[in-house]
Amino acid sequence: MVQSYLRHGPTEAFGLVCSALSNSQYDGKLACVPALEDVLVWDVKKGQLLAMWHETGHRAEVTCILRSPQRDVYAVGYADGSIRLWSASTQTVIATFNGHKKAVTALAFDEAGARLASGSQDTDLILWDVVGEAGLFRLRGHRDQITTIRFITSNSSTGPSTSTGSPHGYLLTSAKDTFLKLWDISTQHCIQTIVAHRSEIWSLDVDNRNELVFTGSGEGELKAWKIDHDILAQGLQEDDLGQVSKCIRPVAALPLSSNHRVSQISFHPSKPYLAVQSHDRSVELFRIRTEEEVRKKQARRRRRVKEKKEQAKTKGAKDQKDAGDVEGMEVDDERAKIQLVDLFTPYLVIRANGKIRSFDFGAEDPSSGMKGSTQIFMALASNALEVYSIPSPTKSNDESPEASRIFAVDLPGHRSDVRTLCLSSDDSLLASASNGSVKIWNMKTTACIRTMECGHAVCSTFLPGDRQIAVGTKSGEILLYDVASSSLLETINAHFATVWSIHVRADGQALVSGSADKDVKFWEFEHKPADSDNPQSTRLLSLVHTRTLKMTDDVLSVRYSPNGKFLAVALLDSTVKIFYQDTLKFFLSLYGHKLPVLSMDISADSKLIVTCSADKNVKIWGLDFGDCHRSIFAHDDSVMQVAFEKHDVRELDSKPSHYFWTVGKDRLLKYWDGDKFENIQKLEGHHGEVWALAVSNQGKFVVTGSHDKSIRVWEKLDEPLFLEEERERELENLYESGIAETLNRTDAPIGSGADDADRQDNQGAEVTSVSKQTTETLMAGERIMEALDLADGEIASFREYEEAKAKGGLSEQMAPPPRNPVLAAYDVEPEEYVLQVIEKIAGTALYDALLVLPFGQVVSLMQYLNVWAQRGWNVVLTSRIIFFLLKTHYHQIVANRVMRTALIPLRKHLRDSLRRQKDTLGYNLAALKYIKRQNDAQRVAHFYEEEGMDEDKVRERIAEGKKRKRVAIRT
Repeated sequence: MVQSYLRHGPTEAFGLVCSALSNSQYDGKLACVPALEDVLVWDVKKGQLLAMWHETGHRAEVTCILRSPQRDVYAVGYADGSIRLWSASTQTVIATFNGHKKAVTALAFDEAGARLASGSQDTDLILWDVVGEAGLFRLRGHRDQITTIRFITSNSSTGPSTSTGSPHGYLLTSAKDTFLKLWDISTQHCIQTIVAHRSEIWSLDVDNRNELVFTGSGEGELKAWKIDHDILAQGLQEDDLGQVSKCIRPVAALPLSSNHRVSQISFHPSKPYLAVQSHDRSVELFRIRTEEEVRKKQARRRRRVKEKKEQAKTKGAKDQKDAGDVEGMEVDDERAKIQLVDLFTPYLVIRANGKIRSFDFGAEDPSSGMKGSTQIFMALASNALEVYSIPSPTKSNDESPEASRIFAVDLPGHRSDVRTLCLSSDDSLLASASNGSVKIWNMKTTACIRTMECGHAVCSTFLPGDRQIAVGTKSGEILLYDVASSSLLETINAHFATVWSIHVRADGQALVSGSADKDVKFWEFEHKPADSDNPQSTRLLSLVHTRTLKMTDDVLSVRYSPNGKFLAVALLDSTVKIFYQDTLKFFLSLYGHKLPVLSMDISADSKLIVTCSADKNVKIWGLDFGDCHRSIFAHDDSVMQVAFEKHDVRELDSKPSHYFWTVGKDRLLKYWDGDKFENIQKLEGHHGEVWALAVSNQGKFVVTGSHDKSIRVWEKLDEPLFLEEERERELENLYESGIAETLNRTDAPIGSGADDADRQDNQGAEVTSVSKQTTETLMAGERIMEALDLADGEIASFREYEEAKAKGGLSEQMAPPPRNPVLAAYDVEPEEYVLQVIEKIAGTALYDALLVLPFGQVVSLMQYLNVWAQRGWNVVLTSRIIFFLLKTHYHQIVANRVMRTALIPLRKHLRDSLRRQKDTLGYNLAALKYIKRQNDAQRVAHFYEEEGMDEDKVRERIAEGKKRKRVAIRT
């Protein structure tokens, strides 16, 4: 009989406040921040998690977040090149756009939120139609990752009425290739390229009037550029010297307080502030002054200069020279024009408590009680959020303004890697430790219930009774914490170097610790005596050192066998020594690993010991003779931890298994059968090296902690798992992804079938179509092909029946062929069934799914399109498909005479359907305008000024009416 296992699946991910790969958005109250593959919505004031935007099965990390002008919609870019539009109110995906081959790095909405521009590491710029859920075009020109995108609208006042400026607007992009590019959306071409800096451009922003552009480089330069809207409105023209006029011209460079990389520039949406982040831990804020303010300031300077001049005249001849200098200053100052540097004056520097990943200005919140102040939100790379209040400018120069931190969210996660995990005996509590803190989590609610400070934690365990936790640190101490009071009870200077491992004996009477100082120390538990301060302390334990075992090398791991008979010690020399636990007499030595053993575990029946090493291998040994049963190449990087699965309490009469878990630096968690030496399941989910592993004491789940600062729970499901089916599924996924990659080749257009197409022709085009094949689009294309085959077969069988019946004779008595079971179940005609299948495909994936169809199927689909157009079924979808197929397969359709018979009636029927649609829309539009006019007429009363009518009489006349109406007085 084929053995089946129970499948494990991801159920919880917690410990994350925000991840560091993406920017964040803040609206004054709620913050939308990245959390690896999810987006979290935090109420920053309450420190409360309100929502998590998670799509099942999608593992790519969030790389970019942007809020749409339509306030409920957010665009989220991912590391796999996909973009998802999320509805904040329903927490669901509205649309998915696939077009980029690498991570999305920049997003921008136009003013209405109807178009979305995206830039990526693949250097492409794509414009998406949000309403139509389709890609409009792809622009190529940058040679490195696009960092920022902005929409520019022309607002020229001096341009001619018949200006040739783009009605669709412009796109301004910056990239790491040092270029600043201006794109005309109507002509879909780059109209100006500027070599803006000597190094990468990391950020840009445009002021609220679309006139000034600020760019920041990797060398710490902040440059200002002027957009000439008159030239944009008139179009590109040559001047007298034959040079093309420039739309964007350099203005000046702004001095910054630091020379670090300018990673973000942002104008406040409504207030005169400019924020620049050019240092890891600080943001510099500039005040934007008006020209009037600058002129007043210059007048005050001139007045002060004049006063100094008069003072100098009253002095003797000795000071006549100084007076002349002051007079010169006055003349120079009067001649000086207002410079850009005068308009942007440094206001204050905001310093955060960690490295800043991104910042955002918040809208003014009336409920905050800080009227007039401005909020600035910061997402830190150390898994924390902070909000600072910026004071309003004052006229007094006595005190320099300072920003104050008003909100912070940092308790629900660690500041650094989760290095160790341990579970209480009843699996209700989880302790996680990192460099700086120990946290206790409630496993039912995944809430952080305790946070305690510690040193650099490396290993941890719950002590018997689950009231205390012992933590081993890098400095050689063992720290004892009380869970109830969340206090440090005792600090034991156990070793002189890192305590790599601690383990409690199965009988709960002793603890062993292993350290880099080459000592293995044994500790016994002792109840603390009660005192007046703490009468309950008799329930608490303390450690008493009993004996020490000296080793020849650093001790990396120590383990008691469950039967209490043996002690296993892993050394830096890649060997494992096994001793009798009571006498410490040497029993076995396990040789075989090429690099040090990082972790090990002994099975519940004390028959097997499994070891994992930095050499990427896992070895299974017999504990009776020390023979190596099997060596398995388990991970693609160092295997960090291994643990046997505990006996599942739900399986009362079953024996303890030899199944075990491993985690590694390759970000994977793997489940193994220690008897058959087979990999049962491979679980992906973490986005960084997995350091820690803890298995449930009741066999229900496993918990992992990682470099990405997240803690994930993988629960045992009731779904059975068969190894053969699992391997087939893995091969199918690999095959489908391979097909998608082949279709996404850049050396030939999709569907061309050319094996040796010219790469330069396709790569050199500045504008191309937006398409990208994924597993989903391939599956959608297969569903269309299956539906076409089914419908064609049904129509052909009934046609044969009708032809045979028309011949007469015995054929007239033939029974009609049975309907296809699928069509009979849905009770639809073949044409309607094909339409239903296509309607279920997402609009964003439709064009890519149609590209999968071979030309024979396209010919077949044309017949159904003709029927749909004739019957008026979903005319919009029918038109989209027709136009796309004609554009894609133009050459084959022109060369194929058979298509003529299908296209002529299709043209007639489609025109008739579109004309009916147009008439309906026109009629509805006219009706709506009529209703609006009627409503306005009923809501507005016109009063003509008469003699003797004053304001009081007009108000009396209004009060006489039954409805309250707007008044328009005409003379």
